[in-house]
Amino acid sequence: MSKPLNIIFAGTPDFAAKHLAALIESEHNILAVYCPPDKPAGRGKKLTACATKLLALENGLTVEQPVNFKEATDQQILAAYNADVMIVVAYGLLLPEIILNAPRYGCINVHGSILPKWRGAAPIQRSLEAGDAETGVTIMQMDKGLDTGDMILKAACPILPSDTSASLYEKLAELGPKALVETLSEMSTGKYNREPQDDSLSTYAAKLDKTEAELDWQLDAETLDRKIRAYIPWPVAQFTFLEDEKENRIRVWKASVVDERGKPGNIISADKNGIVVATANKALRIENLQIPGKKAMPASDVLNSKAHWFKPTQPISGTK
Repeated sequence: MSKPLNIIFAGTPDFAAKHLAALIESEHNILAVYCPPDKPAGRGKKLTACATKLLALENGLTVEQPVNFKEATDQQILAAYNADVMIVVAYGLLLPEIILNAPRYGCINVHGSILPKWRGAAPIQRSLEAGDAETGVTIMQMDKGLDTGDMILKAACPILPSDTSASLYEKLAELGPKALVETLSEMSTGKYNREPQDDSLSTYAAKLDKTEAELDWQLDAETLDRKIRAYIPWPVAQFTFLEDEKENRIRVWKASVVDERGKPGNIISADKNGIVVATANKALRIENLQIPGKKAMPASDVLNSKAHWFKPTQPISGTK
C-alpha cells in the first residue's frame, strides 16, 4: 500500500520550480528545498534568489543553500532530514556518493531526454540539432556516473518542424512534473521498476559553446535550420557581416528551408518574405534577424535600413 514520501528537492531554474510546484500539490511531504547560493544579478549586482528558492519561500518550505557538499557539516545536515528520497532537477551542483546514498531510496533525477540517448548538459538542444523525431524526459536513479543510472520511468513527446529549444523546454516542463509524480506514486509502494541503461546506445549532449553559433553556409539548409532552432534562446545562431572593416554580428531567430540553389553563402534574393541564402543543398530563407544594437525583427524591417548589406548575388557575410 502506498504512503506519502518524505522528500528533499534540489533545483535551480524555472524548469526545476515547475517540478517543485507539482510536488507541493501532491500528497508527499517536502522536508527541505536545496538551491545554490544566491548570485549577483543586474547592473547593481544585487544578490538574487533562483526561481526554485522563491517558490519554496512562498510556500513556507525550509531552504538550504550549501556552496557544495564537500563539507562534512553540509553532508550531516542533509542526512539528518532522514528523507525517503531526494529529487534533483537542474540543480547545477555535483553530488558526492555520500549524498547519493543518504536518502532511503537514494536520489532520482529528471533528465531532459529519452535515455540512454543524450546524456549530458544540453540534451534538448542536441536532440533538436541532430534531427531526432522525438524527445522526452527520463526519471533516473542517480549514481556517480554522468546520467548513467537506472531508468525508472520515461515520457516522450514529438519534435515538430517548428520547435525550438525554447518550445521544447516548455513541453518538457509540462511533461516532467507529471512523470515525476507518477514515479513517486510507484516508489511510495516500496516497489518500483529500475531498468539498467544500455551504454552501447548512449550519446553525449555536450554543453553549448558560443563558437558553435557561427553559421557555416557550406552545410545544407536542413542542418542550418535545425541549428538555428536548437540555439534559441542561447547562444542564437549568427553570422558576421563586414562593413568598412567593422564586424557586425547578426543573429538569426527564424528561418525556413526553400528549394532554391546557388553558390553556398551567396544571397539569392532579399525581399519582404525574407533573405534567401544558398547553402550546400537548397537554401535558407532568413525571416527574423537581429542586427547590432537592435531587437530581433522581421527581415522586411531590417531591409528598410540595411538593404545594402543583403544585395542578391553577393556573399551574405560581406567582403573581407
